[in-house]
Amino acid sequence: MTVPPMTLAEKIIAKAAGRASVSPGEVVTVRVDLAMIHDSGGPRRVEPILKRLGVGLFDREKVVLISDHYVPGDTDEGAAILALTREWAKERQVAFYDGEGICHVVLPERGHLKPGMLVVGGDSHSPTGGAFGAYMFGVGATEMAGVLATGEIWLRVPETIRIEWTGKLGPRLMAKDMVLAMCGRLGMDGGRYQAIEYAGETVRSLSMQERMTLSNMAAELGAQAGLIAPDRTTIDWLAGHGGTDLPDPTDWQSDPDAPVAETHFFNAGELAPQVAAPHSPANAAPVTDYEPTPIDVAYIGACTGAKYVDLKAAAEIIRGRRLAKGVELLVAPASKRDQDQAARDGIMQVLEDAGAKVLPNACGICAGYGSARLGENVTCISTTARNFRGRMGAKSSMVYLGSPYTVAASAIAGRITDPREVGAGA
Repeated sequence: MTVPPMTLAEKIIAKAAGRASVSPGEVVTVRVDLAMIHDSGGPRRVEPILKRLGVGLFDREKVVLISDHYVPGDTDEGAAILALTREWAKERQVAFYDGEGICHVVLPERGHLKPGMLVVGGDSHSPTGGAFGAYMFGVGATEMAGVLATGEIWLRVPETIRIEWTGKLGPRLMAKDMVLAMCGRLGMDGGRYQAIEYAGETVRSLSMQERMTLSNMAAELGAQAGLIAPDRTTIDWLAGHGGTDLPDPTDWQSDPDAPVAETHFFNAGELAPQVAAPHSPANAAPVTDYEPTPIDVAYIGACTGAKYVDLKAAAEIIRGRRLAKGVELLVAPASKRDQDQAARDGIMQVLEDAGAKVLPNACGICAGYGSARLGENVTCISTTARNFRGRMGAKSSMVYLGSPYTVAASAIAGRITDPREVGAGA
């Protein structure tokens, strides 16, 4: 039988379904290679369902639990949920990373992902796994309970939307600027719940942590998954982070003649730093459209904006400078490993010397958790993925989104600022 040309998404789904090929629109049952859950949507929600069904885990070796939403447990509710999470991890004997960072960053940095995997995550930003050539998508607690019980889930084979980037990013531009530009042009339903595949020379030139930002925010484009075909950069990074039995990346590529639903082209050489105005990532436009809006808080945090590469970018701007009067800079490194590396390299000291307050390695106020939420009528510029009304605190707060470069430059100036206009730090 002749196998038709397939996209990367279709190849992964076909493998998981035990079939030679699949076509968009088909509904298939697939075996899950890995299930990732966290403290918010995990044990406290899935365990009651498992108990009602009278079942255990399909394979505890294929379940990873990460505490990140309620860390550090600085509220009564948070402390209770973390205690429940820790007890469940002991009872179920699953891999558990407690307070080590945000799930989407910790999962790959601990060697759990590789190309060709089909992974289900209990969080809307689970498409991050697509940066490693894995088909990873988010589900709710009820669906996750079914996955944990059976190791299977059904899905409709998606069409693929190809987004191709050409050209070279200019100074002080990052993947965050790329994805905000895509949100601004395509809107938050640009992916129409399909699979996005990012491609082109610009994408191939990105580091793995920058690729993670693109895949993560496929969720903001309305896609189920955000894939980047693996290459030597992918394999080398995974090998350096505990990955084993890694495949030949050429095995997990879209066929050149595989049909796609749409193709969109972007030119990185024409891109300016992007800022998204409240209350949607789709409100993205060049930073010059929003200068010189005064700010009260600058937040460098979240899985999209506080990895090592993001902390390094912020420090490049801030080095030797102080925060503008009346501005608070909050920094929540995305993982403990990234924070430790940034500390060894002097990056954390640069941020703290400027007056930054360092928060735990957790989702924190990005997801509206903990005690450091934004107050009434606060204007914030943030590296997070979302700026929905009331998500990070009071409904009267106003949240703008930008890259770590733009957030850092704004913190120094006291207003939304083009990072290209700020000289290198001392």
